[in-house]
Amino acid sequence: MNIMHQLCSRLTALSVMAGTLLTFTIASAAAQSELRFKGGIGVQPVSSGVAVSPTPATAPVVESVNRNIVRGVQPAGQIWVIDSLDAKVEGNHISVQGKGLVLGGGNNAGRATGQFVLATLICQAAVPFTENVTNLSGVPLSATGDFNIDGDLAPARPAICPSPMLLIRSAANLSWFAVGIFRP
Repeated sequence: MNIMHQLCSRLTALSVMAGTLLTFTIASAAAQSELRFKGGIGVQPVSSGVAVSPTPATAPVVESVNRNIVRGVQPAGQIWVIDSLDAKVEGNHISVQGKGLVLGGGNNAGRATGQFVLATLICQAAVPFTENVTNLSGVPLSATGDFNIDGDLAPARPAICPSPMLLIRSAANLSWFAVGIFRP
């Protein structure tokens, strides 16, 4: 009888452990189904300069630079700033509210000049990257750089997103203007 009691106790313990693991797995999956981004950083098109020995032909030219490429996506050609960004991804649906996405340099600094933007979520930290994007036609920036994106991602995002990166991009050339700050 003692052996039967021990066997029942162990089976009960295993059952409780399996139930706890299943609950944890379901909770993790539910947490992954929602992603939040609060705040944003405007693009700096250049990430670093590379010293190049000048020659008479290259002396009047600026030194070489490394472009600020994020997960395979090219930066915009000019500095951009953003006042605020709030984004939520639930399953395959994304909603993004941005304010003050305007040029930070050049002759139109402080203005949005008729651009259309879209959102891209990238979940992979290393290549190959899958770009989960909203409608490629984008939404217009207001004169003050405000925008609202509300739609589904295509292709559908993976159930698990180990390294979420949200980019706000130009619908015209798909360069990135701003990146969302992930809030786990």
